Amino acid sequence: MTAELNALEPPAGGWTTDDLDELPEDHRRYELIDGALIVSPSPTNVHQTIAARLLTALEESCPAEYDVTQAVELRVSRTRSFIPDVLVTTAGAAARRPSKFAPHEVLLVVEVVSPTSVTMDRVTKADLYAHAGIPFYWRVETLQGIVIHTHRLDPDAAVYRATGQFTEAVKAGEPWEVAFPISRITPRHFQP
Repeated sequence: MTAELNALEPPAGGWTTDDLDELPEDHRRYELIDGALIVSPSPTNVHQTIAARLLTALEESCPAEYDVTQAVELRVSRTRSFIPDVLVTTAGAAARRPSKFAPHEVLLVVEVVSPTSVTMDRVTKADLYAHAGIPFYWRVETLQGIVIHTHRLDPDAAVYRATGQFTEAVKAGEPWEVAFPISRITPRHFQP
């Protein structure tokens, strides 16, 4: 099936990851939630700077068995696909140089909240990542200063439980020992 982005009607039965593969490379983020196509605008420079600096901070202490990357697709199912801002995968999965990861290959996903992604990042994606079995979820809030919220999966309930909220410095013992000041990921001209 060829995906027609300009069509008002979704493909019969909803969008699938096969349809995503047919979309043009146009610097938008295309994600799927139960066959519904979610199109996000290109991220702002503040959003991208925070994600890049967070990737660097995580990379510096990342154990050899993991790999840190950003904005690589996470294919949960045929009708669910996401592009986390930052993600940590197994080193074995990263060695394949994939353009997509499966949930079992991902240890941590991080979403940087933008004004247009508040509900998606705080509620929807957190719930869907938990149901996919991703062990850790971090959310970076930017609306009133930079705050990092860390979560660990409760696998029995398939929900995330809060493990920390950091406004000055991140000091987390999982998924490995991570410590860095929030100023390290703050863009030069950041204004909440």
